Amino acid sequence: MNITAVNLFTVHGIWQGDEFPAGNRQIKASDCYADSDTALAAQDGGGMAAGTAIEDIFVEIVAGDVSGIYGPINREQAFVIADSLRPFLIGQDALATEKLYDQMIRMNRHGRSGLFMTGVSVIDCALWDLKGKVMGLPVYRLLGGPTRQTVPVYASMLGYSIDPDEAASVAQDYVAQGFIAQKWFFRFGPAHGAIGKQKNISLVQALRDAVGDHYPLMFDAYMGWDTTYAIDMAKALAEFNITWLEEPIPPERVDAFRQIRMMGGVPVATGEHVYTRWQVKELLVNDAVDYIQADPDWTGGITEQLKICALCSAFEVPVIAHGHSLLPPLHIALAQSPATVPYVEYLMRHQPRKQFFQSHFYAPENGYLTLPDLPGLGLVLDEAKISARKPVFED
Repeated sequence: MNITAVNLFTVHGIWQGDEFPAGNRQIKASDCYADSDTALAAQDGGGMAAGTAIEDIFVEIVAGDVSGIYGPINREQAFVIADSLRPFLIGQDALATEKLYDQMIRMNRHGRSGLFMTGVSVIDCALWDLKGKVMGLPVYRLLGGPTRQTVPVYASMLGYSIDPDEAASVAQDYVAQGFIAQKWFFRFGPAHGAIGKQKNISLVQALRDAVGDHYPLMFDAYMGWDTTYAIDMAKALAEFNITWLEEPIPPERVDAFRQIRMMGGVPVATGEHVYTRWQVKELLVNDAVDYIQADPDWTGGITEQLKICALCSAFEVPVIAHGHSLLPPLHIALAQSPATVPYVEYLMRHQPRKQFFQSHFYAPENGYLTLPDLPGLGLVLDEAKISARKPVFED
């Protein structure tokens, strides 16, 4: 069954969800520049108001009378698809996902990482959605699952207030809702000096006091630190029994990651900005990481994520996918041993927006997600929410 069309379209609508209370952004690598830190300060604010116009991009792959869909995706991914991948895909066997993936990562000399790889990744996810629809089965069935009936999720708190008292109150609420762990995001780094460092520590102290000594807490620095600062912070955080320190520096600095892990005294995690099993392997063989967070949206889709899971299982390093999207990590988790993929990430503040145009909203109950029962990934657009649908790029 050959591919006849690869469509890229934007859907438009009006946000009808709740407005979140004011919160804080995470630290960014560019915050080492004072003008960048100041310019981004507007992101320390409230949520989106009801009635706001919103839009998302989706990719659709058509083969016969069946189509696979995936999104939302970024415009940069759409460009890679339109410019390079769509001409290749037309006429290809839509069900030959292994062959198509291997060919796509070989077709561009810069195609094994970065933006090109993110374009390959979302095409792969759409192809798996199509395959599931052809077979009339959820993707996790095609992957050998289910290995369990529910998957625990951790509450990812990006965008919430990091005022210690406010964060502590919110953390207690999510414990009461049944979430098995939480991840919070640091706002301060080397450029913020001793005061910023103390604010980071005060956040951790408040959260630990709020949830008790043994509740899993993770913290994300989003590549906003340097090695010296990361080691210093890790040593300061060791007494708080954190589950992991995430992305203190960019992941390609493998030797530095190993230093942080060995000298800091806390487990470290990375992977959302790592591409393919070969980059993951470098972290594993150098004892540089305790948790891998490869993201199917970026690292190579479902096809590559399966290979990463197999690789990590041999090193007994868990894979807990970064939660840029939900459905591919969920289907993979449902087809892997809980020892390999113990749980998935759920962005509490952002998933409602990410899933807005979908007819089926996937939300945890008592901290767990249940088996999707729709064929494919289970992503169906809700036409009632779409006021307009337009091509991303005009011919």
